[in-house]
Amino acid sequence: MILFVVLLLGYIIILGGNSTIIFVTLTDPKLNSPMYFFLSNLSFVDMVYTTTTIPKMLSSFLSDVTTISVPGCFLQMFFFVQLSVTARGILTIMAFDRYVAICKPLHYTSIMTQRVRLLLILGAWSFSALCTLPAAIVTWQEPYCGPNVVRHAWCDPSSVRRLACADTSVDNMVSLFLAVVALLTTGVLILTSYVLIGFSISRMGVAQRLKAFRTCAAHLTVVTISYSSASFVYISYRVGNFSPEVRIIVAVAYAVLTPFLDPIIYSLRNKELRDSISRNLSRFRSAAVSTTKDINTVS
Repeated sequence: MILFVVLLLGYIIILGGNSTIIFVTLTDPKLNSPMYFFLSNLSFVDMVYTTTTIPKMLSSFLSDVTTISVPGCFLQMFFFVQLSVTARGILTIMAFDRYVAICKPLHYTSIMTQRVRLLLILGAWSFSALCTLPAAIVTWQEPYCGPNVVRHAWCDPSSVRRLACADTSVDNMVSLFLAVVALLTTGVLILTSYVLIGFSISRMGVAQRLKAFRTCAAHLTVVTISYSSASFVYISYRVGNFSPEVRIIVAVAYAVLTPFLDPIIYSLRNKELRDSISRNLSRFRSAAVSTTKDINTVS
């Protein structure tokens, strides 16, 4: 029950924080820049990403039913990995957006048009599907005739692969290659964007440097946490000293950490977002007080 309560509270905060960001970016005219468009897409991905695993874990804690159908297992496995890569793709797009805003400010509006924004988001989803679908198809075609217990909190690719009754060396190579492509491609592009931003900032005055740093601070913090935690999970899976229980705890913490921290970091680091949330809360309070007065007057 302790695990259930902790996980449930974390899930509620993830849904509440990310849905708040989506709501204010869609309803506040002051938040119509490309950065907030990409942020709302990242929040949506974070919500769906955690929904692929946490509700099933919560129901297992309550009912002690820890089974899942074979199609459900493979769907969970595919969407968990695919949404993880999609989030990194959107983080890469946001790094490019910051690069254009800081290094090419006069051309920002002409470059980051509505059409370009939609194409970039579509590219992130397409890239994640290309990096996930081949490995999922190969794993699906493996014969499964022996043990049927996935020793993980959800249908993790490496845990499911261990249940196959055949040689999985090709499967392992395909999965490893695609994982490296997904992480290296997004990581190198983000790093390149920030190197170019760094060169541009070095030629600015002190006031401009501070403004540029504030613009990038939230995104850079999220990227650092995301890639650091992913690297730790990757190491824990391949170092023999880690027990299966520790790997599960590390994986669950990783799956929850970034979606949990994203809205908090952006809310704390971004004044425009904080002000928008405050305005909406004040509007809701005013509406609630007005409704209460109307009810009392009628009574």
